[in-house]
Parts: sequence; structure tokens; C-alpha cells
Amino acid sequence: MRKPRDFDSELKALADKAKALKERRVRQLGELVAATGADVLDADLLAGMLLHAVASKDAATREGWRKAGAAFFQSNARKSANGPERKSEGALPLGGGAPSA
Repeated sequence: MRKPRDFDSELKALADKAKALKERRVRQLGELVAATGADVLDADLLAGMLLHAVASKDAATREGWRKAGAAFFQSNARKSANGPERKSEGALPLGGGAPSA
């Protein structure tokens, strides 16, 4: 006879995993803000810039921002590869780090 599944513990485990992923994402966003130097900006200014970027529909502008972001991560990877204090986890693109085609 099969052992019955404990749905409550499975749901709790999934909820814990979702919470951990959300916390990791928030931490990475904070690391990204600090790595780009945007942590010196006023929070209202930073929020306004992000809202403008989200609302932007201009494909050319968005592509320019994407290229600048990709270049930032590529130059960071080259600079930090030689650094002895580099952590294995860092501010990575939320999409997983692979440049889009």
C-alpha cells in the first residue's frame, strides 16, 4: 500500500522556496543598484527613472539601454575575474545573464 502524500508539508516547502527566491531577487536588485553606482541617487529620482523606463515604448531607446546593460555586465565580469575577493554570487541580470538575441 502506498504512503499517503503530505500535501501540507509539500505546500509549505514550495512556499518557503518561493519566499527564498523572492528574497534573492530583492537582494540582487539591491546589489545591482549598488554596482551601477545608482545608490548615490535620491530614492525618488531612482524610482522616477525606473518608472519612465518601464513605461517607455520606444524600441530603439530600450535597445540602447539593453546594450549598455549588457556591456556593463561584460566589463564587470572581465574586471572581477582577476579579483581575489570576488564572490561567486553577485548582481546578475534577472534574466539569468544570457544576452538576448
